[in-house]
Amino acid sequence: MRFIVIDGMDGAGKDTHAEFVRRRYAERGSVIVRTHPSDSLFGRVAKASLLRRGKFFHLMAAIFYFFDVIYSLLRYYGRAETVIFVRYLGGVLYLPERYARVLYRFFRSVLPTSPYMFYLEAEPEVCMERVARRSESEMFENIEDFRGVRERAFRILKGWKFINTNRPIEETRREIERILSELDRRFP
Repeated sequence: MRFIVIDGMDGAGKDTHAEFVRRRYAERGSVIVRTHPSDSLFGRVAKASLLRRGKFFHLMAAIFYFFDVIYSLLRYYGRAETVIFVRYLGGVLYLPERYARVLYRFFRSVLPTSPYMFYLEAEPEVCMERVARRSESEMFENIEDFRGVRERAFRILKGWKFINTNRPIEETRREIERILSELDRRFP
């Protein structure tokens, strides 16, 4: 099984690029895509919490996001030739750095990882422009949080494939395609 993670900042294009990756592998066999927060009960509570403000809802979002990811792993991991998770371990980056580091190390040691782990990032101002087009605003969708998440990603996520999505989508897709082809040769 090929386990692909497309994680990253809000507004960086995770769903868009996950669909591109899904189409690429659908030609070769079965593919499952799980986006978090998902449509599970845990995901719905996490999403509802993200649309609120305050420490209580911050905690609720984090806890239910974690349960949503675990639910997806238990239900879908290993059930197709390619499994794609949109948002996975990068969710810890929305926590203060001291917690993010500890939780990332813990989750990375107990949850499945893969050479196919992508982190999509962009300038915080670009992400703000993109999320401003949405009808809803989540608690972390502001310039300060985007800056903090981006900085923490570069410091904490060692071994990930960082993809800058500031550029035209075709350039980003070519880079992702190049990396996927290289990984597929190494891990047939």
